[in-house]
Amino acid sequence: MGRLFWKFFLCILLAQVTAAVGIGSAFWLRERARSQAAELDTGPPAWIALDAAAATLRHGGLPALRGMLGELQRPQVLVLDHLGQELLGRAVPPGLAAEARRQLASGEATRGVRRLAGPDGADYIAFVRRQFRGPPPGVIQAGGSPRGPGPGFGYRVSQGAGIVAATLASLLFAALLAWYFSRPIRALRSAFEAAAAGDLAPRFTASGRAGDELSDLGRDFDRMSARLDALMDGQRRLLHDVSHELRSPLARLQAAVGLAHQQPDKIGSSLDRIERESMRMDKLVGELLTLSRLEASPGLARTEQLDLSELADEIAADARFEAGPVVPTIRVQAPGPIVVQGDPDLLWSALENVVRNAIRHGGSGGSVEIVLRAAGGQAHIDVLDRGPGIAEADLESVFQPFFRAHPNKVDGHGLGLAIAQRVLAAHGGSIGAARREGGGLRMRLSLPLQA
Repeated sequence: MGRLFWKFFLCILLAQVTAAVGIGSAFWLRERARSQAAELDTGPPAWIALDAAAATLRHGGLPALRGMLGELQRPQVLVLDHLGQELLGRAVPPGLAAEARRQLASGEATRGVRRLAGPDGADYIAFVRRQFRGPPPGVIQAGGSPRGPGPGFGYRVSQGAGIVAATLASLLFAALLAWYFSRPIRALRSAFEAAAAGDLAPRFTASGRAGDELSDLGRDFDRMSARLDALMDGQRRLLHDVSHELRSPLARLQAAVGLAHQQPDKIGSSLDRIERESMRMDKLVGELLTLSRLEASPGLARTEQLDLSELADEIAADARFEAGPVVPTIRVQAPGPIVVQGDPDLLWSALENVVRNAIRHGGSGGSVEIVLRAAGGQAHIDVLDRGPGIAEADLESVFQPFFRAHPNKVDGHGLGLAIAQRVLAAHGGSIGAARREGGGLRMRLSLPLQA
């Protein structure tokens, strides 16, 4: 058992004991008040009993009154002589006799107390005591000596047994409740220790516990560990892909340098090769830096209003100029200015990557269409080509870094669409791929319109 168990246990036990002490104190104070308070019976049966006692004493004398009091069980009539002794020697609570004398001395109208006059001229005080269930404690006999063990002693024993039973039940309940709360927390602690050691396997998803907060916390931990496992796998895969992509141009660079040493007469072609490979590496490193910056800080450093129609026209013009006569037909269709709020450089990079990807896949003699429209508060840019397309199972994978649907046919590193997806996400938009009827691919970029 850990420290948390004992904290739960002691707190719950303290609450239970406090409640038990409070309830027990309330009962004790009530019984004490009952035993000490002068509670006279003032109901109609008490009046009748006092009238009967007065008539019996007046006509039959003291022996007749004693006989009547001995036979009368309810209501219980108590009669005190001038010495304060009860005629039958019965126990009289001290407060009850004092209250009876106070009422007679005050001259107020009383119903539960009566002053009786005997044939010999002696005065007596008669009153009726209110009856309670169970003998109240602290009762003293007329002579001032407490009664011996009897019903009061058994009553106190039963009270003590009840308190002991309540305390044991509180201990058991506190232990069970503390165990119930501390068990899943101990399981979470062991799961954290396993995660720190590299074991991210789920532990709580299939536990079958009820849907309380602790079980929800365990399932949240499973989701967190699954996400961490996926991120770690992605980082490992990314590191592997980066190493693979850098190894090829480095190998070609080394080969070009070796060829320049061995054949000085061909140093010009070797330098051209070195320049091309250096540019490829520079482009790859730049794309990796852009991807890393978008993943590390998905927010936008600066935003401004820009027209997507104008942006698409400029990107299409640059693509036509760079590709020369072999470029496929690139057409831009826009209903007019479509204004959004965003980072111009990042949106340029995203749309350019998608358009260049469509040009590479479309091949020479094909056509690429850039169609812009606004609907439902969103600006949509559809980039359409008639290339070989992508398999249905790979439509979601094309946005993963270094993924290439046709690695042996198309040049590139497989980072353009991954960058585009993160740029759109940073702007509150989205990008998706779909196959076209008749062949080809449709890339749809969606951005919130500027109000």
